[in-house]
Amino acid sequence: MEVLLEKVGISLNAGWFIPLGFLLAFGVTYISIPTILKVARAKGLYDRPNKRSSHKQDIPTLGGVAVFVGFAITAALLAGDGLTRELLYIFTGLIILFFIGIKDDILVIDPVKKLVGQIIAATVVIVLGDIRMTSFYGFLGIHQIGYISGVLFTLFVFVVVTNGVNLIDGIDGLASGVAALASLVFGIWFFAAGHVYYAIVSLSLTGSLVAFLRFNLSHGKHKIFLGDTGSLILGMMLSVLAVRFMEYDLTAPEQVHVSSVAVMAFTILIIPLTDTLHVFILRVLRGRSPFEAGRWHLHHRLLELGLSHLQATLVLLSLNVLFILLAWWLQDLGDLPLLGIILGLAVILTLLSYVLIWMKRHHTHFPSGKKAFDV
Repeated sequence: MEVLLEKVGISLNAGWFIPLGFLLAFGVTYISIPTILKVARAKGLYDRPNKRSSHKQDIPTLGGVAVFVGFAITAALLAGDGLTRELLYIFTGLIILFFIGIKDDILVIDPVKKLVGQIIAATVVIVLGDIRMTSFYGFLGIHQIGYISGVLFTLFVFVVVTNGVNLIDGIDGLASGVAALASLVFGIWFFAAGHVYYAIVSLSLTGSLVAFLRFNLSHGKHKIFLGDTGSLILGMMLSVLAVRFMEYDLTAPEQVHVSSVAVMAFTILIIPLTDTLHVFILRVLRGRSPFEAGRWHLHHRLLELGLSHLQATLVLLSLNVLFILLAWWLQDLGDLPLLGIILGLAVILTLLSYVLIWMKRHHTHFPSGKKAFDV
C-alpha cells in the first residue's frame, strides 16, 4: 500500500495505517454481514438449538466469514509491505481453518479430523512462517530453547488457544469480545514497541470484530453467530499475536518491556485458557472424556445465575480487563508469584460461581433454575 501511494505522489507514514486498518476492516465486515445473512437464510444455514445451546431459535451462522474477509483484505492491503512473507503463511493457515470451519458449520466434521486440520494449519504458520517461540522468557529460569522444542511447544500453544476460543463461543459476544479485547491490547503494545505492521494486523482484527459484535449482540433478523469458521480463525490469530508479543518483548524498549511476558500473554487470554482448563478438569474428575460437549463452561454458570447473555459477557470481559491491569501492575513480582496470584484469583472466582449456584438452589431469594452441573 505504501508503494502504491508513493507511485501516485502520496506520502503517508505507516503509523496512519493503524486507525485506517481498524476503520477499513470494520467497514468491510459491516457491509458483508447483510449479504451473508441473506445467503444463510436462503440456504438454511442455521445454528439450530439443542440441549447444549444457550439460544432458543434458529440463528444464521457463518458470521466468521465476514470477520475473515474484513480482516484479510485489510491486513493484506495495509500490512503487506512490511509482513509479506509472514502474512503469506498466516493466510495459508487461516484458509485451511476457514474451510474446516465452513464444513463444520454446514455439515459437522469429526472432532479428530478437525484437530488434525488445526495441527496442519498451525504447522504451516509455525514452520514455514517461522512464527514460533524461541525462549521460555525466563519462566522457571528457562530462557533459550532449541528449534524442535520451540516448534512443538508453539504448536501446543496454538492448539490450546484455538480450541479455547472455540469452546467459549457459547453465548452472544463472548468469543468475539474476548478476541477484540486481546487484539486491541496486543495492538497497543505493538505500536508502543515500534512494530507498526503487527499493530495494523491487530487493530484490523479488532475492527472486524467490533463490526461483527454489532450484529451478534442484536436481536431479530440481523442476528448472526461466528460459527466454527470464526472461532477457529480467531484462535489462530490470537495465537500468532501472542507468540509475536512474547518474541518481540525480548528486544523491546525498556519503557514497554514486560518483566513477566509469558504470564502477561496468559493473562490477556485468561478467559479461554482458564475455562478450557476448568472444563477439562471437571470432565476428567467425573470420568468423562475431556473432549465431551456439554454445559460445563463458566458462561453457563453465569446464565444459571440468571444473567442474560450480554450481562454474562460483560462480567467476563470486565474480569479479563481487571486481570490484565493487575498483571501489568504486579509484573515485577516475578513469573511464579504473579502466575500464582492470577491463577489463585481465577480459581476463587470459579469456585464462587458454584457457591452462588448452590445458594440459588437452596435459598428462596434466588430464582429457581437448572442444576449447576447440568450437561
